Amino acid sequence: MTTRETADGTGAVAGLLLAAGGGRRLGGRPKALLPHRGRPLVEHAVRVLREGGCETVHVVLGARADDVRARAPLPGCVLVDNPDWEQGMGSSLRAGLDSLAGTHARAALVSLVDQPGIGPEAVARVRAAYRGEETLASAAYDGVRGHPVLFGAAHWAGIAATATGDQGARAYLREHRSAVRLVECGDVARPFDIDTEADLTHLE
Repeated sequence: MTTRETADGTGAVAGLLLAAGGGRRLGGRPKALLPHRGRPLVEHAVRVLREGGCETVHVVLGARADDVRARAPLPGCVLVDNPDWEQGMGSSLRAGLDSLAGTHARAALVSLVDQPGIGPEAVARVRAAYRGEETLASAAYDGVRGHPVLFGAAHWAGIAATATGDQGARAYLREHRSAVRLVECGDVARPFDIDTEADLTHLE
């Protein structure tokens, strides 16, 4: 690992976008394809990761993955299919971390496709918390842990072993809470989710 990588995570921190959800409470509309600023939401989410400093971005797809590929140009991204997407976020997190194994990435900065209120400023702040493979860091909003989160590679196996259902890494982070560095982002981002019809008002 170079000094540059150790200092700011350049080249070491990969973006990992979880975009497999089927939008069950949205009438079965995949969240990746929801329109935002004239384009599919997944394109916006990828751009946020890149503008926040993640040169490499892996995108986990699930619901209507072929349609997402056809309608959302994602050049330079590694597209990861999760055939078990209906089992919840945990399966997508496992698929994404598995796709990063064997790459040059030493940490994964994980974001969710359905949080358009979180922009590159929050991504950059969390990415800057990277100190090596043992790093655990998370955005916080008024002190409450949220996304994006950063997992050093030393934690990937443990996270994958405990990521079930829609819990994602919640159990692992709870078990290791003393090691998690909270990075306050409430002044630059809004951590709402697009889960229901009412939430669609947040899209532009």
